[in-house]
Amino acid sequence: MTNSMKIALVSAFPPGSQSLNEYGLHLAKGLAERHDVSEVVVIADRLTSPVGELDLGPKIRVERVWNFNSLGAGPSIIRALLGEKADGVVWNLQTASFGDKELPAALGLLAPAAARMLGMPSGVIAHNLIGGIDLENTQLKGQKLRQLIVKLGGAIITRALLSASYLTVTLRSYSDQLLSAYPKKEVHLIPHGTFDTNELEVTPFNQRPKRIVTMGKFGTYKRLETLLDAFDQLRKSPEFSDYELVIGGTDHPSVPGYMNDLAEQRKGDAGVVFHGYVAEDDIPEFFCNAQLSVFDYSATTGSSGVLHQTASYGAVPVFPHIGDFVDVCRDEGLAGANYAPNDAGEMAAAMAHLIRNPARAENLAQANRSAAMGMPFSDVVRFHVDRIRQLGLRKRKSKTTPATA
Repeated sequence: MTNSMKIALVSAFPPGSQSLNEYGLHLAKGLAERHDVSEVVVIADRLTSPVGELDLGPKIRVERVWNFNSLGAGPSIIRALLGEKADGVVWNLQTASFGDKELPAALGLLAPAAARMLGMPSGVIAHNLIGGIDLENTQLKGQKLRQLIVKLGGAIITRALLSASYLTVTLRSYSDQLLSAYPKKEVHLIPHGTFDTNELEVTPFNQRPKRIVTMGKFGTYKRLETLLDAFDQLRKSPEFSDYELVIGGTDHPSVPGYMNDLAEQRKGDAGVVFHGYVAEDDIPEFFCNAQLSVFDYSATTGSSGVLHQTASYGAVPVFPHIGDFVDVCRDEGLAGANYAPNDAGEMAAAMAHLIRNPARAENLAQANRSAAMGMPFSDVVRFHVDRIRQLGLRKRKSKTTPATA
């Protein structure tokens, strides 16, 4: 018997741009770096345009088998997994991984339970839960019937995800919620993890370009109007007139054209740059060359990967004091400047305070980077490899143990 395992990873994956694709890339790389993993096969989303696959070395193979918003995503994934015969499956998921429409999203999230029923050791990384999302601050605002349907469906989907071999969450509030409601299920609190824990040189706050950044998929609960208003207010002061706002990211799939509309409105403003999608290799430079990283959110849906990247690369976060931002700061020791959601005046004041107090900003940046370095992504990967191995040993033992009379 060999100690080396073949592991399947179900995830959105670059060069696609669906949510969690960067996290999936880091999972695949982290798994492949393990000496006890012989192969990583990524069961990924199909690309919407012909783009070459990333060269990730001989241990990582990408099989694109499912379409976003397809009712058949789950069966396609299961068929692929049955053909691969991996030692275990890691599912990198959030509530809209398989679609931004209720039915395909829900059906896709039934797949981990089906995989376990078919004998595949399966671990789910749940980046958010329906029960933890304020639906009134999403694209379902004002739609009470659809919110009720989503909540009822969310309860069913949560039970289905818990039917996998194990489930991990990134926030203590999610863990407490699940273990209180389902005390017999295997739920683990595993923080988001920090991708880049190398000892790279991080420029001090007051030596960075006079630049403010934001990054995400915009148009729903992540928007830009409050930030643009706050940036205009900030620049009214002569000391901030030469600052630049760089917006990295794309439309949320449910709000096509949102970014183009805003870019058209700002086409004569040289201080506002619409960068577009930020490729994985460009993320360190994006944050290392900014003083502040601002989050114009009206709600939260889990632990923010962008917040962790902000912390890793020494930009100081400015975010609303709501929901999962509060939980992440409490659980992981991150901090920043806060404002009331949708309040441009408070956001502008928070940004101005940090810029005017570089010593305070530098202390926050160093503390956040230190906290981020304490959560290396290799720890996340190690947990899943160890758990998949334990499940495999249990499965083999059950097959070889003779039945008692």
